[in-house]
Amino acid sequence: MSHGDHSGHGGHGGHEMPMEPMCSMSMLWNTQIIDTCIVFPSWHIRSNSGFVWSFFAIVLLGILYEYLRVFQKTVDQRIALSLTKGKSRSGHSSRSNSPTTEERGLLSGGLKSANSVAVPPISRAIRAILYGATVFLSFFLMLVFMTYNAYLILAVVLGAAFGHYIFGGNINPDALLADGGKGMACH
Repeated sequence: MSHGDHSGHGGHGGHEMPMEPMCSMSMLWNTQIIDTCIVFPSWHIRSNSGFVWSFFAIVLLGILYEYLRVFQKTVDQRIALSLTKGKSRSGHSSRSNSPTTEERGLLSGGLKSANSVAVPPISRAIRAILYGATVFLSFFLMLVFMTYNAYLILAVVLGAAFGHYIFGGNINPDALLADGGKGMACH
């Protein structure tokens, strides 16, 4: 009994099928270009030009993330202005800012401050959509970062830096010093 003829088993023999390029996944720092996949198997980089396009797409996503953060603050400011129209800004309550048991939010899991105002449903929906988009994009960029590809990490950082430069041209020193600001975070 001869086991020398394995034709027809596993592609060995005269009818070999060409191997399709596969995504390479590395959990170590790397500089691989070809066969890098970005988040999805369908975002498979098969050429140097594809990698360059992907690099710039990721930079643009980083810029978009910074835009969304600034836009979200602008929307919040507009909503706050619309909620305070007709109200005197100097007429603060003499109550302390520490909430009582009645002021604690049962379903919100947080505390309701003495100066808080209910946000209308449409405005809440807009804020929620913007927040969700910002969180999604921040985690998407985190997944790109987790490819451990030095070039893609650079693209994320450059996008964040360019976006911050473009959209972070103004600050409110009083609000920043009172609030403590928000540093680099996932969301």
